[in-house]
Amino acid sequence: KTPALRLLTSLAVSTTGYRVFSANSTPACTELAKKITERLGVELGKSVVYQEANRETRVDVKESVRGQTIFIIQTVPRDVNTAIMELLVMTYALKTSCAKNIIGVIPYFPYSKQCKMRKRGSIVCKLLASMLANAGLSHIITMDLHQKEIQGFFSFPVDNLRASPFLLQYIQEEVPDYRNAIIVAKSPSAAKRAQSYAERLRLGLAVIHGEAQCSESDMADGRHSPPFVRNTFGHPGLELPLMMAKEKPPITVVGDVGGRIAIIVDDIIDDVEDFVAAAEILKERGAYKIYIMATHGLLSADAPRLIEESAIDEVVVTNTVPHEVQKLQCPKIKTVDVSMILAEAIRRIHNGESMAYLFRNITVDD
Repeated sequence: KTPALRLLTSLAVSTTGYRVFSANSTPACTELAKKITERLGVELGKSVVYQEANRETRVDVKESVRGQTIFIIQTVPRDVNTAIMELLVMTYALKTSCAKNIIGVIPYFPYSKQCKMRKRGSIVCKLLASMLANAGLSHIITMDLHQKEIQGFFSFPVDNLRASPFLLQYIQEEVPDYRNAIIVAKSPSAAKRAQSYAERLRLGLAVIHGEAQCSESDMADGRHSPPFVRNTFGHPGLELPLMMAKEKPPITVVGDVGGRIAIIVDDIIDDVEDFVAAAEILKERGAYKIYIMATHGLLSADAPRLIEESAIDEVVVTNTVPHEVQKLQCPKIKTVDVSMILAEAIRRIHNGESMAYLFRNITVDD
């Protein structure tokens, strides 16, 4: 080829091609990125992400990205804040390197539990959405947001994929005699998700309601610190009605789980105390096998040990979050691979194809 022709070919590739980068350099976090690139038939972009001696994050992009669409895959390990900085710094580095579009592939979106105002707290999830937009992201692919309303925090498109088809397939193929199972919501707030699973599998539904009653030593003794002072700043003639305090009943199971396989479904399993307590209640009610199905297996602190010592028979999570260390500590933890749907989402976005195929037969409650 002549130099001019080679230049035109190079320009065509640079303006229509795409690259996939991993925003994390640890082997556990790059595993999902490698699976996705293998399915796409592309190489993982050349970059170096590391922490300097003073714990500052540094990113070096080792190839040209000018005029290209870039997909950044970031899985979130235990050090959440470092993962966020890695994503922000890499996004900004690619933006200043004249990338055409930068799309974040963030299977588990961090801080998603902090999406509501509580007392004098803040909506950290909205803050993170603004930071990502300012860094240069123009699109996000994620999976099973803790609350679907989180999509409204972003000023750009968000594709919230679902892991339920993979978990439902696991139940059908790997749970012996699943026809004798019952889907369980560990709290009324999880009932919609559980109902969706129950309807798709043609199974019954049970809901755990209430909380364990505290001992007398744990009860409030009537003292306040600081002491309770009546608010006198309002109008002296204004008497607002006082709301009655909520009081949860003792733990009850709405639904018959006797002689059944109990399958608890949720989106995140992190602190497992609630799941362990639910498993004990279900065992007392006659369930002979207990499974937990969740999309994001954070499994923090002593979660593997607590699961191993509990009445739970198996915990099934996807590989949106790396948890190989926890699996070594607890053989009850099983993994479902969701790299297929993430790779297909990347391919469709790059080719300008509709994403509707990935959401076929999926409702808001899934």
